[in-house]
Amino acid sequence: MRRLFARCAAAMDGVSVFIGQACSILLFACIGVSALEVVMRYGFDRPTVWSTELAMTLCATAWVLSVGYVTERNRHIAITMVEILVGPRVWRWCLLVQMLIAAGAIFILMLALWDPAIKALRHMEHSGTAMNSIQPTYLKVLLVVGCVLYLLQLAANITRWVQRTDQDIGHGH
Repeated sequence: MRRLFARCAAAMDGVSVFIGQACSILLFACIGVSALEVVMRYGFDRPTVWSTELAMTLCATAWVLSVGYVTERNRHIAITMVEILVGPRVWRWCLLVQMLIAAGAIFILMLALWDPAIKALRHMEHSGTAMNSIQPTYLKVLLVVGCVLYLLQLAANITRWVQRTDQDIGHGH
């Protein structure tokens, strides 16, 4: 059973790393869209109706989907002074408490986001802008997907904590 959990945790790590690195492409696309808008607006006096909405959607997608990668790498913002003050043994337990609190909070957030996402899928919501995209529907569903990825990566990190294979967790900052 221990090996099964370790393999599942390793698989989730791989998924998180793949998605996180793939999201970097979205950020480069956002830069391209923003640069195009600047050229169109100030160079040709022909601003687009879609660039701002697309740039926001690309950045939001990268931000939400990268949560598993950030969690796997333990690259969240941390107060390192506390780690130094309490020592390694207490810090290890602090990490577990932090992961359990995060899992509970994200689970509650996912439950709160579930109904709005389902409603948005049933009755496609549009942005109301000149582009009138389905951005609200897309983002509501995306937030639920991000919560699932976060929870799965937290489960992988907790698995490594329990199995004491988490040497790098908490030392990535």
